[in-house]
Amino acid sequence: QVQLVESGGGPVQPGGSLKLSCVGSGNTFTLKAYNFMGWYRQTPGSERELIAGFFTANGGTTHYHDSIKDRFTVSRDGARNTIYLQMNDLKSEDTAVYFCNLIAANKAEYWGRGTQVTVSS
Repeated sequence: QVQLVESGGGPVQPGGSLKLSCVGSGNTFTLKAYNFMGWYRQTPGSERELIAGFFTANGGTTHYHDSIKDRFTVSRDGARNTIYLQMNDLKSEDTAVYFCNLIAANKAEYWGRGTQVTVSS
């Protein structure tokens, strides 16, 4: 079993920055040998949207949604089982609940509870 806990959300003005963190705990093997770990976001009435993360298949790729690829950077600290999302030049349309997601090697999927990001002047 794996637990994911997000932090770092909050209110921010347009053009500002935030850095989200997601700390994983629990099954060490799952945390080290996952197929995917990354970030989704969701606004009311919408589906969760994949915005950034790490796929480990085929040598590994880093994914970014087109809407954020020039402004957001995803990174990870394997020793701390943590991934980060540095968000710069935030816009009102980035307002959402941001969720951490992990898909284990056995296809089990885990979610954090989310952290709210509100971009408003």
